[in-house]
Amino acid sequence: MNKSKQYLIHLSLFLATLITTTIAGAEWRFGRFLVFGSLDFSEIKNGLWFSIPFLLIFTFHEFGHYFAARYYKIKTSLPYYIPLPPLPGFIGTLGAIIRLKERVKSTTMNFDIGIAGPLAGFVIAMLVLVFGYTHLPERSYVTDIHPEYTYFGDNWDQYVYDQDTTVTKEMIKEYVSEREYELLPDTVFSPMYKGAITHVTKSLMIQLLEKYVVPESDQAKIPNVYEYPHYPMLFAGFLALFFTALNLLPVGQLDGGHVVYGLFGRKGHSMIAMTVFFGWLFYNGIGIVTIKTPINELMWILPLYVYFLYICLLGTGWTTQNRLLAAMVIFTSQFLVNWAFPHIEGYSGLLLFGLLIGRFIGIHHPPSDIENRLSMPRIILGWVSLIILVLCFTPSPIGV
Repeated sequence: MNKSKQYLIHLSLFLATLITTTIAGAEWRFGRFLVFGSLDFSEIKNGLWFSIPFLLIFTFHEFGHYFAARYYKIKTSLPYYIPLPPLPGFIGTLGAIIRLKERVKSTTMNFDIGIAGPLAGFVIAMLVLVFGYTHLPERSYVTDIHPEYTYFGDNWDQYVYDQDTTVTKEMIKEYVSEREYELLPDTVFSPMYKGAITHVTKSLMIQLLEKYVVPESDQAKIPNVYEYPHYPMLFAGFLALFFTALNLLPVGQLDGGHVVYGLFGRKGHSMIAMTVFFGWLFYNGIGIVTIKTPINELMWILPLYVYFLYICLLGTGWTTQNRLLAAMVIFTSQFLVNWAFPHIEGYSGLLLFGLLIGRFIGIHHPPSDIENRLSMPRIILGWVSLIILVLCFTPSPIGV
C-alpha cells in the first residue's frame, strides 16, 4: 500500500473518531441520546469540549510511543484511531494504537517506548483537568440540565435512585418549602437517564486536584459524582486518567508490563503480572454468581462463566487441566467471598479487559534479545509511573 493511501486511512479513522466522540460527548453533556432522536443537532457542537481534549490526550499518548520508537530507528505506523458508534453509555472510541513493524531488541528500548506514551498522555490529562477545575461554571450550569434541582437540590439523582421510580410532585412535598411546593409543576419528574443513573468513582488524583487546584471560593462548584458526565472536560480528563492506569497495569506487554520488566527483570515481571492478573479476575468477578442466583439461571451461568475464566487463563501457558482447575478455584473463592461479605461486589465490565489480556495480549513478557540494566533516571521514571498507576486507578470507574 502506498503512503498516500495509508495516510488517508489514518486521517479517515481520526475524523470518524472525532465525529463519534463529539456525539458521545454531547450525549453525556445533556443526558440525551442521538439514537433516540432526543439530542438536537445544534447541541452536538458542545461535544467538542469532550472530544477535542479526549483525543488530544490519546494523541499525545500514542505519539509518545511513536517518537520514542523513531528515536531508536524502529519502523512504526502512525496511530490508528478506533471509532465506536455513539450508543448510550459509550464514549465513541476504543482509543488508538500504533503498530511496531520491527522487533524491539533491548530492555532499555522496550522500557523507553513503553513508558513514553502514558507519561505524555498523563501530562496532557493533568493540563486538561487543571484547566477544567480552574474554570468551573456557576451552579446554574447544572440546574439548566437538571431543572428539578431548583426545587430539590443536587441529591436529586440519588433520591430517584433510592426510590427506584419516577417521582411525582406529591412525593417530594416533605423535602421542599410550602412556597416551593406551590411553584412545582404538576408533571412528574424523572432522572436524566430514565432509571440508569450513572456516577463516577473518584481516583486519588481526582480527589487531590479537587482539594488543591480548585480555589476555596469555588469548592461549591465541584460537581458531585452523579454530575461529572455533564462536565465534558472533567469527564474527558477523568476517563483519560483511568485509561492511563489501565495501560500502566504491570501485565504482559502493556505499557506497565514493559516498565516492570525493565525494573524487575523477567522473573520479577512474571511474578507481579500473574499476581495482578489473578487478582484482577478474582475481584472483578465477585457477584457474577451469588447465593441468590436462581437455580435455573445457575445451570447455564456457571458453566459459561467457568469457561470464560478458562479462556482468560490461556495466557498463563498452563496445561488444560491446570487452567480448568484454576478457573474452578477462582469461581469458588468469589462465591465464598460474596456469601461471607454480600456488600463486596466487583466491576464485571473490567472482566473483558482480563479476557483481552489473557487471550490476546498475554500475561508474560517475552525475553529481550539484549537484557541490559536500566539507568538510574529510567528507574526513577519507572517508579513514578507506578505511582501514577496508584493515583489514577479506581476499581469501579463508572457505576450504573
